[in-house]
Amino acid sequence: MADSEPSYIDYEAFLDPSFSPTAFANTLVTATNNASDTALDLSTPLSRVLFDVQEIDSHIHTLSTKAALPLLAHTAARTAAAQRIGHHVAAHLAALTDNYRRLEAEVVQRHATAADVHAAAVRLALTVTVGRAVGRCLLLARQLEAQMADLLPAPAAGPAPARKEDHRAMVRAASTLHSLRRLLAASQPGEEGEHLARVTVIATLQAELLAPAEQRLLARAQQAVREFSTSSLAPAGAATATTTVTYAQTEETKARTTSACLALCFLSPPPPPSLLGDDGSTDFQPALLLTALQTYLQTALTASLAALARALGTLPTLPRTLLEVAARCQNIVALEALLAMIKPPGALLGARTAGGGSVSTGNNTTGNLLQPLLAALDTASLPSFFWRSLASGLAGRVQEIVGRGG
Repeated sequence: MADSEPSYIDYEAFLDPSFSPTAFANTLVTATNNASDTALDLSTPLSRVLFDVQEIDSHIHTLSTKAALPLLAHTAARTAAAQRIGHHVAAHLAALTDNYRRLEAEVVQRHATAADVHAAAVRLALTVTVGRAVGRCLLLARQLEAQMADLLPAPAAGPAPARKEDHRAMVRAASTLHSLRRLLAASQPGEEGEHLARVTVIATLQAELLAPAEQRLLARAQQAVREFSTSSLAPAGAATATTTVTYAQTEETKARTTSACLALCFLSPPPPPSLLGDDGSTDFQPALLLTALQTYLQTALTASLAALARALGTLPTLPRTLLEVAARCQNIVALEALLAMIKPPGALLGARTAGGGSVSTGNNTTGNLLQPLLAALDTASLPSFFWRSLASGLAGRVQEIVGRGG
């Protein structure tokens, strides 16, 4: 176009990508004005710009007039092609819409229904799990009630003889209570007792049955340990210094004490997570049993020390006092032998601790209830602990007696 119809307009400058309107206007103003003039004449550059615009408009009008038919034909062809494309796109869009509606009916709606069914199934499964856990708790609670009735028989009505106490029921009740406590403690996500704390009947069961039963069992077991005695020494004030203790009575005492020790093992709380070893296991440490046995030993030491202190002040009673101290030592020897024969309950050795670890018997392959007590007292045997403690406590009493001149 520029070659067939020459023009004074520099089209190349306007078509240059680096063209700047402000730079072009500044060039026109400086070309038509003197730099020393105080007032600028903008009419000349403005006229130049208007002439250029008019020239470009004339070229556009000339070109559109000469090429009107080709432009119209090209536009008609483009419009027809766009319409054909539109028809094809509309057909594909209609097919796609139909396919989506069919998929929505076959997949989306069914998925929504399946999601509702899945949610209902999950809730039903959770309900069944909680129901089974509650049912197991109630079953164990009924067993505990029956075992406590065997342990604490009701007084007989009328002339019928009263039912004898079954001390073995102490172990059965403590084992059942231990199972209940483990079930209720399994409250982590995914465990059997996760939702039991929110069940009202379980809270009532804990308050009205488990807590009182545990207190009664603990008191009965501690009493049996506290009353352990196999000596034949008669009480103070009796006509003779000794009494006859039959073999059956001794065996009954040992059996009752064995049941009490096993019950205290079951009633002892699990070790805290801080006592877990590197492999997640901990030594068997029945805290309640150790406390009861240490109380028994301390009671024997205190009574023996007080009796010896009194006897050293009144020498005629010394032989009797020495017999009493020897009888207490005899009971301790019998207790040591009994504890050495009692194995820890297998249910406790395979149980989980409060921190998720397991309970073991340490390096010992056999395991008995004497070893935790010896470890807690830091002694090799109970009689040596008794006599060493008695001697250390008696030294001060002897000094007091010597100082008084008795």
